[in-house]
Amino acid sequence: MATRPVSLRIPDGDRQNIEEISRRTGRDFSSVANEMLAEAVKMRRIPGIIFADSPSGRVARIAGTGIEVYEVVRSYWGLDRDWDELRNAYHWLTELQLRAALAYAEAYPKEIGERIEADERWTPEEVWLKYPFTRPRKP
Repeated sequence: MATRPVSLRIPDGDRQNIEEISRRTGRDFSSVANEMLAEAVKMRRIPGIIFADSPSGRVARIAGTGIEVYEVVRSYWGLDRDWDELRNAYHWLTELQLRAALAYAEAYPKEIGERIEADERWTPEEVWLKYPFTRPRKP
C-alpha cells in the first residue's frame, strides 16, 4: 500500500488514547492511528459495520451482533447467493444488517476472500496440532 506523509492535527485526548493503545499493544503510534483511520473510513462507507478484536486480529462485524461479516458472506456463497435462503438462515438479523455484510464484501472482496480462505484451512487436524487439548479422547 502506497503511503505519503501528511500533516494532521489530532486533538490531545484522541492522541493520548492512541498513545495508550500503542503502549498496550506494543505497536507504533502510526500503525495504530492508520488502522483506526482505515476502520473509520470503512464504517463511514458501509453503515452497520463495526470492528472488533478477535484472536485473528481486528475483524469486521455486523453492528449489534457478534457475527463477523465473513461468516454471513461464506453462508451466502454456500447458498448459491440465494437472498431468500440467506434471510431464512439468518432470520434474526434485519435486512439492513444482511445487506451491510454483503455490501462490505462487495467493497472489500480481497479482505473477505482472504478471511474465508484462512478459515477454510482450519481442518480438525490443524486445530488438534495447535490445540492438542481439544482432540477427542479415544474410548
